[in-house]
Amino acid sequence: MDWSIQEIAKLAGTTSRTLRHYDDIGLLAPARIASNGYRHYDADSLVRLQRILLLRELGLGLPAIAEVLDREDRAPHALRGHLEWLRREQHRLTRQIASVEHTIDALEGGERLMAEQMFDGFDHTEYKEEVEQRWGVDAYARSDAWWRSMSADEKRDWQGRMSQLSADWIAASERGVDPAGNEAQALAQRHFDWLRGIPGTPGGGAEGPSREYFLGLAEMYVADERFGANYGGVDGARFVRDAMTAYAERNL
Repeated sequence: MDWSIQEIAKLAGTTSRTLRHYDDIGLLAPARIASNGYRHYDADSLVRLQRILLLRELGLGLPAIAEVLDREDRAPHALRGHLEWLRREQHRLTRQIASVEHTIDALEGGERLMAEQMFDGFDHTEYKEEVEQRWGVDAYARSDAWWRSMSADEKRDWQGRMSQLSADWIAASERGVDPAGNEAQALAQRHFDWLRGIPGTPGGGAEGPSREYFLGLAEMYVADERFGANYGGVDGARFVRDAMTAYAERNL
């Protein structure tokens, strides 16, 4: 079974022009081209288009999306990472919706506004006290200032890169990759570079995070299920920890 370009455009909420552009740049080729020149797409094409649209939602540009798709061609593994991010966003948005509904009800009913209910789901400082306790007040203040200084597009781009890194960790873990092998160590290097780009990271800056911080973070992924969920659960978190530990032993 396949679908015409017009059908896919309507289903995906996009345009035929966009789909033709994706074909022109090698991002999404049609499954076949009919005798009348119309493009048609099969189930594999739909899965790839879904991933493209998800990555666009995460703020990635088309060149970056092409790189991601070329690097990870096992769609189910990659989609699990996207799904985890979407679930976190769903939870956050559900809290925001409830918060706004409470405000509307209070305003329309002439009731007193409850400050503690008005901003649920809006707070990016959720782990403020924990960060300050672990790594100091200055570490949190610097990273908080950095986050607030970014535009909405920059935040989406950063979140997209974080989500893709998590998806790549999950895929490698599920394939049974050796934590000390080249593939896992390349992921550990990406993780190190990602941390290096966050102001306030202990021992960060040009040299990157310190050995103590890097190893402590790796252990925290296993010990704290909130963080382990980003890597597919306990088994995935252990894989990340082992790969990060091997990286630290060799490079830090």
